[in-house]
Amino acid sequence: MSGKETYIPLKEILSQGDNAGLSREYVDIMLQDDIPVVCVNQDTSKSRKMPFKVMYNNKTAFWQQGGGWTYSISSIDLDKVKEKLVARPGNWEKEQPKKSKPEITKQTVKDQGFGKKYDDIASMSTEQKISHLNLQKTKLNDLFVKKARDREIIAEALVESTSDAAIINHIALEEAMRLGDDEAKKQTQELVDSTHEMVKSSTYLFSEDVFSDELVNELVEKSNGTIVQHMTRVFLNGIAFLSYYNKLVSSSSAINKIRISFAAKYREYYQSLLPHIPPGNFTLERVFYKGMAAIPPDLFHKWSVGFLIHDIGKATAVEYHEGESEYNRDVVIEHVKIGYKSVMNKTNYPVEASLITGFHHEYYGDVSGYGYFRAYLEQYKKEYPDVKQEYCITYELEPILGYRALAYFPAKVLEIVDVYDSITDPNRAYREPVNQTEALALMRSEFIEKRHKIDPVIFDIYEAFIMDKIHL
Repeated sequence: MSGKETYIPLKEILSQGDNAGLSREYVDIMLQDDIPVVCVNQDTSKSRKMPFKVMYNNKTAFWQQGGGWTYSISSIDLDKVKEKLVARPGNWEKEQPKKSKPEITKQTVKDQGFGKKYDDIASMSTEQKISHLNLQKTKLNDLFVKKARDREIIAEALVESTSDAAIINHIALEEAMRLGDDEAKKQTQELVDSTHEMVKSSTYLFSEDVFSDELVNELVEKSNGTIVQHMTRVFLNGIAFLSYYNKLVSSSSAINKIRISFAAKYREYYQSLLPHIPPGNFTLERVFYKGMAAIPPDLFHKWSVGFLIHDIGKATAVEYHEGESEYNRDVVIEHVKIGYKSVMNKTNYPVEASLITGFHHEYYGDVSGYGYFRAYLEQYKKEYPDVKQEYCITYELEPILGYRALAYFPAKVLEIVDVYDSITDPNRAYREPVNQTEALALMRSEFIEKRHKIDPVIFDIYEAFIMDKIHL
């Protein structure tokens, strides 16, 4: 804290624009702690102190109003707010400055990010990489046809095949980014096909067996770097959830339960996203384009590929993501842009996978989110100012590419899986992990109740999925 007390205008602290998300965090803490505000009348120079909460409840953004008054808080109180901001659990995604660690080399960073296997795989020729993926696919298929299946053996095979595929695709993308688009697509075509087939084989096993987080995490942490560990967990958790989701929504009673509770439990949330739709017209079918439905196999496989490569854009900034640099929003945003552009332009991965890579941090347009969709949507609104979105979520491409819906279903799923993994990840350098139930409670509080970021219907299903796994 600073020693000498000074006073800082609230206008400076709570400026909007690029800092809108941070300003919201400050407001939340000042409301909670009832920080005193010094109100000065510019005409009479008289001042008085009022609780921030009282002023805010009387008029939000009161610090921006005219009327001859200025509003400030003391530097000591501001320091308290900043300390609370750093410490509060809901601020995990801003990645506080990382804990100090011994100086590390670029090679160590790469090892931490992609594991000791990286150099072995990098030394393979393209043909050898493809052969390795095909071998992993064969192992998975052999396990699938066996009548007696050992859960640990299945888990180990899935973890190994996924982590190897993540490293191979990372290396291939690094190489492809140095080539022209057409040449890159030609060079990566067989790799894309082999990865897609391996992913199919993985999903077949998941349709039969969903295993515990503890087993997967134990296997994941044995040898892989932390970026690959995250990509592996998200992929496995993602397709396990899609399998769970399919089983659930295949039952008409499950959807009916959501429909019955929709008005009381969900309508207000979604109306904040599409306020132009009258309350009486707002139904589950206006949230989900064509209603909630099971995911057909072809889409299931394409989405699973997207889950596997969702963080492939970190290829160009491994030193940042695994080094000691303080949080840099520009670098974090860049991994989504690079991932989207490279997958879309440098490979023949399906469009569905590209959209997942580029749209999985959109957070329904919340200021803390980022991604390409919001930029595209803003431009579209400039060209067609009278057009409004009629749905929140779509399973199909046309409504998201045509801006008829706010979000793409698999990207909303990945947002939840990605956030959950980040909160529970034991290897994050900038904060302590929390357990599964604490993570779910934190997500509901920070990403649904306080801010409209993740989808509440999908989250409720995901919460049931996690609780079922805990009790396996």
